[in-house]
Formats: sequence, structure tokens, C-alpha cells
Amino acid sequence: MLKNKFLSLIFFLIITFSASIIGGFATIKYKEPWYSTLTKPFFNPPDWIFAPVWTTLYLMMASAIWLFWHSKNRDASTVIIYFIQIIFNTTWSIVFFVFHEIFLAFVVLLILIGLIIILIIRFRRVNLFSFYLIIPYLLWSTFALVLNIALLNLN
Repeated sequence: MLKNKFLSLIFFLIITFSASIIGGFATIKYKEPWYSTLTKPFFNPPDWIFAPVWTTLYLMMASAIWLFWHSKNRDASTVIIYFIQIIFNTTWSIVFFVFHEIFLAFVVLLILIGLIIILIIRFRRVNLFSFYLIIPYLLWSTFALVLNIALLNLN
């Protein structure tokens, strides 16, 4: 099944955007009123920015793993790492917005960023386009880490 380019693209899109759906549900259902009561840093983006940024990032992530999968020297362990990082990506939303655990969310982000760095290294060896597509995800996740640290310090 995964040798077919169209079916594999659909598969990776479904896996990747499932994180978006689960994380989005957790955010919408449990964000308020808790999040509004937090003291936020001056660089906290407006709420409306998150949906388009994450939608773009998820599309880039799915494209990166799909291109990697159809590369000559691909390996299954990198795909497994990709799936694990998707779980941590979703877990952050649950830990932060459902359980309101800012410190634990920070720990989840550290693990997530470590996994993204591993993916970047592995992608670079096999498919440069995958490598470039995943870099914005690392940058946004690093920004999220800085924001998470600021929220932890302010609250």
C-alpha cells in the first residue's frame, strides 16, 4: 500500500492531521477560562495566528515524511521516529490545555524538539527537500518552548 504515492500521501496526511484534530479539540474544549487567566509575555501571538501556522506546518510535515518515504535510501526507523514525535506533538496540547500543567508541557516540548532534531538529521542524509520542509516546524516548536518557559515563569 505505501509504495503507491497517492495512497501513501493520504496515509501520512491522515496521521499528521490527526494530531491537529486531537490537539485542536483539546484546545477548544479545555482552553478557557483557564488560558485567559494566565499572565502572558509581551511576545505572545494573538490566538488567531495558531490555526493557519499549524495547518501550514502539518502540511509541510506530512510532505516531508512522504518525500522521505519515497526516497531511495529511506529507513523505517525514521518513519517510526516521525510517528513518535506526532504523539508528543499531540500530547503537548493535552498536557497544557486539558491538564493545565505548564511545567510538564515544557518537558514534553523538550522531548518533541529533540525528536524533531533527530528527524532533521536523518532527513538531511536522505532527502534535502524533506530536511528543508521540517525546519519551520523546529523553529515554531522552539518558539513554543520559549513561550512555554515565559508562561511558566509568569504564572
